[in-house]
Amino acid sequence: MNQETLNQIIKKIRPIKCIAFDVDGIFTDCKIFMDSSGQWRRTFSIRDGYGIKRLIEANYKIAVITASKSMDIAERVKVLGIHHFYEGSLDKVPAFESIIKKENILESEMAYMGDDLFDLPLLKRAGFSATVEDAMDDVVSQVDYIAKRPAGNGAVREVCDLIYKWGANS
Repeated sequence: MNQETLNQIIKKIRPIKCIAFDVDGIFTDCKIFMDSSGQWRRTFSIRDGYGIKRLIEANYKIAVITASKSMDIAERVKVLGIHHFYEGSLDKVPAFESIIKKENILESEMAYMGDDLFDLPLLKRAGFSATVEDAMDDVVSQVDYIAKRPAGNGAVREVCDLIYKWGANS
């Protein structure tokens, strides 16, 4: 990344107070499996979790907005201490607006990381937007930052580290 691009990213990151994430394709590699009890399961990166915890310790608010509705996601959100959790709807705008209202922040103070078409409304509205390299093409062309690490294996941590390093809370 050249210095001019980095400076543009830093300018967008500075005002961020809250970071929201999609789950499948961001926290995970888009793969799910069924365990022996018939429950759908995902795997999550410990490194990504540490990035989230570090931002929480730096007084950022964290949110998860996912179309999925699954016990493994709810448990991961609980374990990480994520402040806002919305599940089960492809229309993510109401959740985004609810977080902004609850936190009393501006859209420009919100970051969002997503990878699919139903994430586009939030990616376009957020002050800072990010995705992963294998996101849908329409998403990749709309974001401020594309993580070099893969989904489910360090992409969230990469974005967390950027915000931690360059954000005003750090």
